[in-house]
Amino acid sequence: MGVRKDLKRARRRGTLADRTRTETVRDADGTVREARTAPLVPRPATGSAADLPFTNAAEAPDTVALRRATADGGWRPVTSAAFAAEVTAAAKGLIALGVEPGGRVAVMSRTRYEWTVLDFAIWAAGGQTVPVYATSSAEQVEWIVRDSGARHVLTETAANTATVREATAAHPEPPAVLELDAGALADLTALGREVPDEEVTKRRAALTPDTVATLCYTSGTTGRPKGCVLTHANLHAEAANTVELLHPIFREVTGETASTLLFLPLAHILGRTLQLACLLARIEIGHCPGIKPAELRPALKSFRPTFLVGVPYLFEKIHDTGRATAEKIGRGASFERAHRLAVRFAAAHLDRFLGRGKGPGPALWAGWALYDLLVYRRVRAELGGRLRYAISGGSPLDRDLNLFFYAAGVVVYEGYGLTETSAAATIVPPLGLRPGTVGPPVPGAAVRIAADGEVLVSGGIVFGSYWNNPEATAAALTDGWFATGDLGSLDADGYLTITGRKKDLLVTSGGKNVSPAVLEDRLRSRPPVGQCLVVGDNRPYVAALITLDPDAVAHWLAVRGLPADTPLPELTGDERLRADVQRAVDHANAAVSRAESIRAFRLVEGEFTEENGLLTPSLKVRRHAAVAAYAEEIEALYTTGR
Repeated sequence: MGVRKDLKRARRRGTLADRTRTETVRDADGTVREARTAPLVPRPATGSAADLPFTNAAEAPDTVALRRATADGGWRPVTSAAFAAEVTAAAKGLIALGVEPGGRVAVMSRTRYEWTVLDFAIWAAGGQTVPVYATSSAEQVEWIVRDSGARHVLTETAANTATVREATAAHPEPPAVLELDAGALADLTALGREVPDEEVTKRRAALTPDTVATLCYTSGTTGRPKGCVLTHANLHAEAANTVELLHPIFREVTGETASTLLFLPLAHILGRTLQLACLLARIEIGHCPGIKPAELRPALKSFRPTFLVGVPYLFEKIHDTGRATAEKIGRGASFERAHRLAVRFAAAHLDRFLGRGKGPGPALWAGWALYDLLVYRRVRAELGGRLRYAISGGSPLDRDLNLFFYAAGVVVYEGYGLTETSAAATIVPPLGLRPGTVGPPVPGAAVRIAADGEVLVSGGIVFGSYWNNPEATAAALTDGWFATGDLGSLDADGYLTITGRKKDLLVTSGGKNVSPAVLEDRLRSRPPVGQCLVVGDNRPYVAALITLDPDAVAHWLAVRGLPADTPLPELTGDERLRADVQRAVDHANAAVSRAESIRAFRLVEGEFTEENGLLTPSLKVRRHAAVAAYAEEIEALYTTGR
């Protein structure tokens, strides 16, 4: 119960509890139409994000800034002074390579230590970073390099290098390419030996808060990716305000040195602003190249972070692993009881914390103590054993799953944002937990609900334009308000709840508007569901295509003593499996009215992946691509029903 005691102590500290205030604006009928939170950190008058490593090196040279993964599974500390020296060496190499002030440099790599070095080195050389997902196709790379005008590309692997060369072969001037696996950092260091340190200092000094820091391309769920122009002031507004909101509370009430394992793609703005925030607050960072359990689980156990920033997929997988482990030893029913008790216990405990109820009774406390011994402590162990806080973004986290982790001793704060808002536009504050919402505006931002329910955002975090795309810019920005394309509502305290995506709304032939996101998010949170697509536009009822998660299926077969290579047609006819999927469907339907509920589902072969173009790198479904790929299966839903 340590983390909940921390929160209770923090609640008693008025200076911490009252640090932010969110003001709301209501319509005549009492509906909250707008919420705004005052900034905790003023906009800088000078300087840029490029200064961070050098400020840390000057003020705390021996402090551990990062921990670098070693070949034997350990973590080698990198001090602030050592990190700044590596940034300087790489920046000098980039200058020798021909990077000019304002020049754009693309980085195509998974999350790793060198990515962070390069990001700050590009800035220190006066350049602008153009992140590219390591999984991007040649067509995507061609567009981003051509549209951004990047003259240099830093890749991770030989395969990435081949993709870039193929993509840009027809360009009038193909970019110069350096590869990390082939020693790019060492090559840059060698190239820059004759460049004086003063040149880096001069270029860094020329940067201002209004200088463009990065062209960060959207994931392209609805078309060709657009380059969001983000300045150093945008990144500072995001990183500095979220750090000031969260870190003092975590630090004061826990007394621990904060550390995090960064595994989100650094091509995604959330990963970028997270590393910036950590260096700003001098929080130790480690890197892991992916979110797949086989890669992440050992890294979590060896690094042992105190907090994480992830996506719902991570928390779903950890929960599923706990269930699978319990079922293997014949305790599957016990895990289900532990889950149900956790939800009840956490809801009651939060009610007491928020002054809305008496809290758990003796029976709930006794049940919690038993399952903490049998289940919850194992969940904490999967996360490294020291984890006490986590932030989830990208898509809504199932409320019951959030409550489960709370009971297990890990408080998950949800946030919401987009590339255009420099990552989080809202976040649940540490002392204002409210599972099921994504919180009020981050300090310095405002959220407004338009007449049609669309979420609008303004503040220092909002981008200035789309690169080379004035038409899209004009459509997205009006008087400083960015139209997100998402639908939502604000409660009496200014907390935002996201209800769906405007362009994804389905309208049944009976005229019922249905947001598929609510159903899809809840479906994915229950095994054996892998990915799913809710359909029903201009159809008589709502239905779903469902893929099966390979790990969940393997476990399901093993528990029942069935062959591991059982084909899908045979599985789809197994009423036991269909009953498990139906329970997931029932869980999803519990969040909506009967008219919006899934009436039929069909199990389909394959997976939605980045490789087949059905998922974005941030794990969002490319809806139009999925509808086209499964057109026959969708049609069958309305002829056979399954």
